[in-house]
Amino acid sequence: MSKPSSPLPLEGMRVLDFAQFLAGPAAAMRLADLGADVVKIERPQGGDLCRSLAINEQYLDGSSLLFQTFNRNKRSVAADLKVEADLAAVKQLVATADVMIHNFRPGVMERIGLDYDSVAKINPCIVYGWVTGYGTSGPWRDKPGQDLLVQSMSGLAWLQGNRDDPPIPAGLPILDSATALNLTQGILAALLRRTTTGRGGLVEADLLSTAIDLQFEPMTAYFNDRGDNRPSRSEIANANLYGAAPYGIYATADGYLAIAMTPLARLSELLGCPEIGTFDQSEAFACRNEIKPVVAKVLASKTTAEWLAVLEPADIWCARVMNWQELAESDGFQALDPLQTVTTESGEQAVTTRCPFRLDGRTLTSTRGAPRLGAHTSEILDAISPAST
Repeated sequence: MSKPSSPLPLEGMRVLDFAQFLAGPAAAMRLADLGADVVKIERPQGGDLCRSLAINEQYLDGSSLLFQTFNRNKRSVAADLKVEADLAAVKQLVATADVMIHNFRPGVMERIGLDYDSVAKINPCIVYGWVTGYGTSGPWRDKPGQDLLVQSMSGLAWLQGNRDDPPIPAGLPILDSATALNLTQGILAALLRRTTTGRGGLVEADLLSTAIDLQFEPMTAYFNDRGDNRPSRSEIANANLYGAAPYGIYATADGYLAIAMTPLARLSELLGCPEIGTFDQSEAFACRNEIKPVVAKVLASKTTAEWLAVLEPADIWCARVMNWQELAESDGFQALDPLQTVTTESGEQAVTTRCPFRLDGRTLTSTRGAPRLGAHTSEILDAISPAST
């Protein structure tokens, strides 16, 4: 007989998700993965704006597939926060919640009466999560907090590409996703503190702080640089602003190969290129623009598989650069089993990614798709109405 799975850590907890688009809802989704009952509070007319924001023109059960991706395993309550009766019902719901998440700009929740100070009077034990673009004060607080814009303003886009390339943003909303993780971490820490103090707290995360934190390695070097030289990307194969040669991605005869930290003398031997060995290891950074073109010329002479057959047995840190099809067909992807299938209330299905970590050896998956707008309004609000208690 198989051993029954232990309860998930957040089972029995209620999370109210007022957020839209990605960062806030993704944090709430992760809490749902951990067992929380996540209730999405949406406006009756159209709901979360992301319901109509489609990528690749893909929809599922009336909402965009993008919305379905990070609103899975939630319930939905439709409420107009500008209507007194709806707001009163939501405040009753707030009184029953453990966590509340929103990503409205500064001032919005204050006008509604659902800012942290107001909510804490209703429910002193609540953990209140707030996502913004640039923090809650300062001259940028009212700028639109959108992933591409913050990548551009934070220096993150400037880091990508080679020296003479224009700024290149990441090909995915990396700051939204990373901010969601930061918010989740803060919420879990506040919940842990609540177990000993009994009090809730305010957890704030913003995209700009996340972008700066993601750049902690090169930024630390930059702010502690005693020289007068501004940092510069490598002329070719740039992968790290302060990365020494051969660190980078190189073309081979049939694809691309990534090489990480590798002693130059050892690389010279394995590649059969004495010219690389003429550089001392201490010159690996200062002379990277002289070393990397030599490495690139040698690597272009053979296929990726041929170079891997030479470098991997020698314990050189290297990897084939793969596209999604190659990744999905790989043994490593299959062994990880990182996908799951979610099913909507109408029976439509979609394949998406799963929670990326395991708990007590258990892979965390959820088969329930995102809710239809307002699908659980009566079920949830009737359960907390005075007449039902």
